[in-house]
Amino acid sequence: MKVRTEFDSMGSVMVPEDAYYGAQTFRASENFIISDLRLPGEFISAVALIKKCAVQTNLELGLLDQNIAEAIQKAADEIINGKMQDQFILDVFQTGSGTSANMNVNEVIAGRANEILTGKRGGKSPVHPNDHVNLGQSSNDVIPSAIHISALKLILTKLVPSLEQLCVALLQKSFEFKNIKKIGRTHLQDAIPLTLGDEFSGYARQIKLGIERIKNVKSRLAELALGGTAVGTGINAHPEFAKKTIGIIANETSISFTEAINHFEAQAARDTAVETSGVLKTIAVSLIKISNDIRWLSSGPRCGLGEITIPSLQPGSSMMPGKINPVIAEAVIQVAFQVIGNDTAITLAGQSGNFELNVSLPIIAYNLIQSINLSARASKHLAERCIEGVRANREKCESNIEKSLAMATYLVPEIGYDQAATLAKKAFDSGKTVREVALEENVISKEVLDRLLP
Repeated sequence: MKVRTEFDSMGSVMVPEDAYYGAQTFRASENFIISDLRLPGEFISAVALIKKCAVQTNLELGLLDQNIAEAIQKAADEIINGKMQDQFILDVFQTGSGTSANMNVNEVIAGRANEILTGKRGGKSPVHPNDHVNLGQSSNDVIPSAIHISALKLILTKLVPSLEQLCVALLQKSFEFKNIKKIGRTHLQDAIPLTLGDEFSGYARQIKLGIERIKNVKSRLAELALGGTAVGTGINAHPEFAKKTIGIIANETSISFTEAINHFEAQAARDTAVETSGVLKTIAVSLIKISNDIRWLSSGPRCGLGEITIPSLQPGSSMMPGKINPVIAEAVIQVAFQVIGNDTAITLAGQSGNFELNVSLPIIAYNLIQSINLSARASKHLAERCIEGVRANREKCESNIEKSLAMATYLVPEIGYDQAATLAKKAFDSGKTVREVALEENVISKEVLDRLLP
């Protein structure tokens, strides 16, 4: 590999020729690798978007040369469009402010802008990563803003549509199954009958509430820390920088981002990220409940509950022919476990910081974006590859009702609790149905029995 020597504030470093745009971040990465985890592309794109919009503001304010500004914007656009992802090499586990990640983007943009202007990759002239790309900014306001931008964009474009698709699928099944009676279950024991549609309506409502909850964080995620610079005072930023730049970001994303009401809160605390993660955890709990019910309802299929049949996606056993497992439901449950684990990490990270800055920003960014993406994909798969293909087993549902001892409950208004309980015990001991025992005991007429029992 051909290399060249570059000099910067960290000293000299050997950089692969035609391989990397920024020497300082390259060196930092080479000397500090804990894991193979990298910050998500959506987050890097959000940082690049901030740089692009900041440059536009600084150009309008007369703080940047037009040629430099246009080169920076072109380089930033390339990153936003998914190019040069191999240039973002830093470990997630880095300085807690995300300064390394911010400088990584600054250096790559500067290096690419210099290539656009001079034909030579990298370097700090004519475009400087700090003086030009980072003008009016600090890592301490850029990284929190990028977390909010990337999270809210993903919520609105991926998560909410996926949850809405799942909600519609569940509502459709609720309508389709509205006349299919089945036994209810409480404490995993037989309870009063309801319809299969009733059960699915409950699942749909869970998801509907999840959609409402995640939409409710929008106004707080839309507040951006940008403009606060180092500690929230806005030092070295033009007085109009924040308002103008955030307005451009709002136009670029079609999302109503606004300047933080209080820059000290926006940089010192990550309460909105914790709140958002908490909602994602709630949605994960809903997905676990629904997926586990689907597994139970489809269990068997002959020796379990077997009240519904789910799509057969793949063989479920390496040694038992014909066995089909609830693949999607189990995958969704595991996704939900991961989201709940991420929430714990985000909660702890939200506490991490003193005075004017939270210092666990990279792990918040990584886990929050992962949770949103996982939740969106899992919801979409659950809708398309499981719920939409669910079929009701009407005969099994009706048979379970007839065999249930809970049928005695319907007789309580007519014969009283104690006598109904006696009938249920006799039915259990004899293996007969409550209907059969009631007729044999002659405690209630057939006409009344047929009217009372479903």
